Amino acid sequence: QVQLVESGGGLVHSGGSLRLSCAASGTIISGKIIGWYRRSPGKQRELVARISIGGSVNYADSVKGRFTISRDNAKNTMYLQMNSLKPEDTAVYYCYLWATGTYWGQGTQVTVSS
Repeated sequence: QVQLVESGGGLVHSGGSLRLSCAASGTIISGKIIGWYRRSPGKQRELVARISIGGSVNYADSVKGRFTISRDNAKNTMYLQMNSLKPEDTAVYYCYLWATGTYWGQGTQVTVSS
């Protein structure tokens, strides 16, 4: 059974930083598509960052230069380092992994105050 457990969300002032973690069990993240989505009230779900099977990385234009996605295969954990946070980054962030199906973390709230 694949499980993704997120941690690291919270409340931060504008300009601050947070690092989200997503620990996987039941599968290995190496060689899988992994990434982060977010959902804000009244907005559609947005792909924030993704690492493809080949290792290429994609970011939403809104986070380029501020967010960094990474993974530690030894810890079977993916990360999202978020710097220079803005109030519009406020959302629930979900990690995901695609293998033979799509698996999701439980979501973690990130709130950026102005």
